[in-house]
Amino acid sequence: MTAAPPTNRIGLTLSDYKGAPSTLCDGCGHDAITSQIIRAFYELGIEPHNVAKMSGIGCSSKTPAYFLNRAHGFNSVHGRMPSVATGAALANKHLHLIGVSGDGDTASIGLGQFCHLVRRNIPMIYIVENNGVYGLTKGQFSATADIGSKLKTGVMNELPPIDLCGLAIELGCGFVGRSFAGDPRQLQALIKAAASHKGTAVLDVISPCVTFNNHEGSTKSYKYAKEMETPLHELGFIPFYEQINVDYEPGTVQEVEMHDGSKIRLKKTERDYDATDMVGAIQTIKKAHDEKQFLTGLLYINENKDDFVSMMDTVDESLATLPESMTRPGKDVLESIMKELM
Repeated sequence: MTAAPPTNRIGLTLSDYKGAPSTLCDGCGHDAITSQIIRAFYELGIEPHNVAKMSGIGCSSKTPAYFLNRAHGFNSVHGRMPSVATGAALANKHLHLIGVSGDGDTASIGLGQFCHLVRRNIPMIYIVENNGVYGLTKGQFSATADIGSKLKTGVMNELPPIDLCGLAIELGCGFVGRSFAGDPRQLQALIKAAASHKGTAVLDVISPCVTFNNHEGSTKSYKYAKEMETPLHELGFIPFYEQINVDYEPGTVQEVEMHDGSKIRLKKTERDYDATDMVGAIQTIKKAHDEKQFLTGLLYINENKDDFVSMMDTVDESLATLPESMTRPGKDVLESIMKELM
């Protein structure tokens, strides 16, 4: 007799968190990210029907179809996913929002929308699957491609890159991390922590494009990322319902408590790094660029920021469940409001 598959704390199996089979290229880094999203949500015990998946246009924006098939989903127009996510957050404050975008969808056509999403601190996970090229339009450089990076055609990039993590920190984002699709342990811990953050959580994940940008000379290739990756710390996440005591050597751990009681434990490795220091984070990112390092880990966190939904003081109920008398008030209510404005 075959044993029943293991279940999580709410009685669901790992298969309950999967989606449709991937249609991306074999070996695509995006599929590795999808696997860690599935694993993270399963282990956290988040109910799939309480999740809303958002995306724009691009190879990355196909990936929400490959995880949490019981969740809500919306594939928006190019670069406009943040607007849709903002509306969903205001319409139902109880949804867990996760947006998956790409370096083109975010750093080019959607840059303005990304900036305002971060500025408003919309409560959601925002994952950028960053491969430095436009995969759907045959591999041109994107705005995150590094100076000196080379295409398969031999063309060299001469334009400076937009660092989305540095930009997010400058804009005041309260949770900013960077990882590599080839580092599942670190990536999963970051996704779990992002899911517990109250506000916008930006994760920039280097995700090699095996078709157009995985060759010698590319700074977004699997080989380059593996060789140049410099982890800032060992990252551990402890959810609020599973308090575990872990022993580390004195003076080597930075512990950050999330708004829901969950904890991130950052064990320092090669350098003394404080993830709560905004100025220090920006300086560290700049220095890493100058030294051609690829820093991964939790770059910055601030748990003391108000999120947009809380600031707007939205109603507790989902707008879809409110009666028509509340969503379409009568003429007398409108006249009363107009008198207050006079």
